[in-house]
Amino acid sequence: MAHLGSRRTRALALPVGLALTASLGFLPTSAASAAPSDGLPTAAVATDGPKLSYVVNTRGGHGTVKQVKQAIARAGGTVVIAYEQIGVIVVHSQNPEFAQSIRRVRGVESAGATRTNPIVPQATKDIGVEESLSAEQARAAAAEATADQDPMEPLQWDLPAIKADQAHRVSLGSKKVTVAVIDTGVDDTHPDLAPNFDRGASANCVSGAPDTADGAWRPQTGESDHGTHVAGTIAAAKNGIGVTGVAPGVKVAGIKVATSSGFFYTEAVVCGFVWAAEHGVDVTNNSYYTDPWLYNCKNDPDQGALVEAVTRASRYAERKGTVNVAAAGNSSEDLAADTLEDSTSPNDTTPVTRTIDPRECLDIPTMLPGVVTVSATGAKGLKASYSNYGDGIIDVAAPGGDSTVYQTPAPPATSGLILSTLPGGKYGYKAGTSMASPHVAGVVALIKSSHPHASAAAVKALLVNEADATACGDPYDINGDGKIDAVCEGPRNHNGFYGAGVVDALDAVRR
Repeated sequence: MAHLGSRRTRALALPVGLALTASLGFLPTSAASAAPSDGLPTAAVATDGPKLSYVVNTRGGHGTVKQVKQAIARAGGTVVIAYEQIGVIVVHSQNPEFAQSIRRVRGVESAGATRTNPIVPQATKDIGVEESLSAEQARAAAAEATADQDPMEPLQWDLPAIKADQAHRVSLGSKKVTVAVIDTGVDDTHPDLAPNFDRGASANCVSGAPDTADGAWRPQTGESDHGTHVAGTIAAAKNGIGVTGVAPGVKVAGIKVATSSGFFYTEAVVCGFVWAAEHGVDVTNNSYYTDPWLYNCKNDPDQGALVEAVTRASRYAERKGTVNVAAAGNSSEDLAADTLEDSTSPNDTTPVTRTIDPRECLDIPTMLPGVVTVSATGAKGLKASYSNYGDGIIDVAAPGGDSTVYQTPAPPATSGLILSTLPGGKYGYKAGTSMASPHVAGVVALIKSSHPHASAAAVKALLVNEADATACGDPYDINGDGKIDAVCEGPRNHNGFYGAGVVDALDAVRR
């Protein structure tokens, strides 16, 4: 198998949209009249540009939001939903000058387009490599399974890697704890997910406003199976069927935030965090980056507004008691480096190459304050070949899988990737920090089960303190060609590859 560390795995959209709006111009309408108190002109505005989505971040409470809504209408915008609790308004507009205009309004702190491609009638953190589970493999696994294992559990080398198999003899987790998979959708009809699925905490947030119609949280035919795979890693039931989750006794919810084309836009991510915060969710798993920018630079007016909106939403969820867990990414990059090169953004139109400072240009929500950032390990316990890293960035590590060329599991497991649930009652293998993050979300759910009254901060402290410290080890030459592939910095209990260490599910249920 070839090296697995690809940065982006989907085709780019056609190069139309915001990147071209300057050439569309601001078409003249009627003569301008005296401007109202918010500084916007009272004359008609252009409405023939590409239809884009925006987030508008406001100061203050209800009164300010009300005034800004009026200004949005005068600027040619239509409010999709207003999250007054965090001061974020989701807007659609075909006015090419909407963002520039609304930023001048009193009470607006920032505003920006969430995409560079027009709205039409996704980016995960797996590495785009999959393996199907054959019937022969399934039969062989079932023959190896002990009385206390589900039939395919012998193939799940990742569970003993974090002592989840031992933890399950103590506790499977509490039904009072819910983990929300903010992702591409979850197939709650899967026999391993149906027993633990929390419909009341599930929704479709793709538009930026929650849709709770029955099954709206599911992936449709042809859409990504990513979220269903993530959900199984967290909470596949221990029911004598298929695979076992890290926390097979807790509830799992699906919050769908990816478009049918696979884009995770800011308005959907904001909706996902707010929905989770207000529906009793204890943990969110975020195995994606927010499109269309791999890194969002705070000094750019559009990108800075996206950072602010997602920051407000994730902090709101944490204040409500939710622990937010996120994947570090698959670019084999040092997120603590002085500079990084991004040649893939924006990924919904025409990308440009730019050099960024990762202290100012953030992968969101992964690099936001308060979010638990997770790197991936393989079957030998080493940093996965593709996994991002960074001293002071990575909080903890967990199994995400790797090629058997680099890290081969012990028998009876045969694949170095992560086995989990797929839509339609199926099972399959994936790898990536997308697969590492749900292992951590599952451990967090076990901690919350053992400490039901602990705050989000206390749960995160337990997660870090209970992790198994993992030293950097020998110089990292994962492919054995004599060339160092990455440099790990920091001591055994706090370094760039593993953070505080590999998470420990057994300690989560006995301490």
